[in-house]
Parts: sequence; structure tokens; C-alpha cells
Amino acid sequence: MAKQDRAIRTRRAILEAAAAVFDERGYEAAKLSDILALAQVTKGALYFHFDSKEDLAHAVIDAQVSVVPTPPPQTSKVQEFVDVGMVFAHRLTVDRVLSGSVRLTLDQGGHDLNRSGPYREWTEINLALLQEAKRRGELLPHADPAEVAPLVVGAYAGLNLMTHALEGDRSSMERWASALYQHLLPSIVVPAVLTMLDLEPGRGARALGDDGEEPDGEDPDGGESGVQESATPATPGPGTAHPSHLVPRAAHLPPAPHLPPAPRVPH
Repeated sequence: MAKQDRAIRTRRAILEAAAAVFDERGYEAAKLSDILALAQVTKGALYFHFDSKEDLAHAVIDAQVSVVPTPPPQTSKVQEFVDVGMVFAHRLTVDRVLSGSVRLTLDQGGHDLNRSGPYREWTEINLALLQEAKRRGELLPHADPAEVAPLVVGAYAGLNLMTHALEGDRSSMERWASALYQHLLPSIVVPAVLTMLDLEPGRGARALGDDGEEPDGEDPDGGESGVQESATPATPGPGTAHPSHLVPRAAHLPPAPHLPPAPRVPH
């Protein structure tokens, strides 16, 4: 058991070190010697767990979805859909494996790498939530989950590329993700649900309880700590946990240091 635990820790150390090096240098420029030095393991230990640099890169790519915590259930499936993206953006700045995986997924180097896995997985997760939201009557009749899900995944890829290119990091990703949802959701979500959604920057931390508060999700009695249900089935009622974060309203999104101000939602 002790050997197994040590092997798990060693593999994790290699994976984190590889993600950090890939994130900083990209696939082509990354060297195994740098990964070994950062992980503080021997070459034999690395090759015990991974066959090659390509195998290691695939492991980092494949870990992308699994390293992102699953947000707690909400009364509204649309809020759960939003939370998936906002938690991703929140964790992107603190999880080195996630950040490295995103870099590899978007990197044009290493033409033999299969980068499709995370795109498919995120699309499937979003699609399932949107389909359930549609079934519950939370989406407008014309809204097609099969179109919205990959559209949002693609938008996140573009925002990742833009923020990294302009800022050198992705620290403003959650702010731009918030702007994305504030512009997109009024066109697909029924008004009664839209008014109760928390789309503000910081939602990822609030959903997980990383802001020092209890996670904003369903309570043990079957209710919902952040949004109460109204008389209409599956339609959230007045929220109480974070009233200052409810929409729709014109959210003032302060500009990032090197980016133009995020667009405002019209009244």
C-alpha cells in the first residue's frame, strides 16, 4: 500500500511538473530534463509512468476535465450550466494541470497530439445540462442545446487564446466568461429563470465555497441555498444567498489592464 501511494504521488508530481513546463513553453519547446528537474524525480521514474513526452502530453490533456471540481447541484439547470464554465475559469488561474492542459489543447505544436478529448467532454457536459434545462422549460422554444453547447466551448477556447496572447496569462478569463453569459443567455433563457441567475465574476468561487462562504447549491432538505423555487416547477424563485449578483442588469465590468472593456448588457 505504501509503494502504491508513493507511485501515485510520483505520477502526480510528474504530471504537475509537465503541465507547468508545457504551459510556459508549449509542447515543442518543452524538455523532459526540465520536467524531471521540476518534479525532482529520476528519468527511470518518469519512464515507469509515461512512455514518452507525447504520452505525457496526452496525460495532461486528458486530465483537463477531471481536475475541475464539479459544482454542486442547483435548482436551475441553467445555473449549473453557467457554474461549469465559471468554475473552469476560476480554477484556471490556480490549477497548474488545468492551465497546462488548456495550453496544450490550444497549442499548434506537436501535430501528432490528439487534442479533441477535452472539447468533446466539455461539450457533452454542457449539452446534458442544457437538454435537461430545455426539458424543464428553462430555455426558450427556439433554443437548441446541440448548437449552444459547442458554441460556448468554442467561445471559451477563443477567450483563452485572446487573454493569454494579450495579457500573458488568463487572470481575466472569469470576467470575460461573465460577459459571454450575460450577452448569450438573454437570447435562449426564459425571463423568469434569467432574473435569478448569478452570472457575475467570482461565481466560480462562490459556487464552490472558495470565497469563504458555504457552497451555493441545494440544501440537505431538498431546497437550494442560493435560489429558492417558485410555484412554477423547475423555475427558480427569488434568491437570497447572493442578491447583489443577480441579473439581468447592466453589469459594470472593469477593464483588464491590457484588454478593452468588456461589453455591457443593454437595459
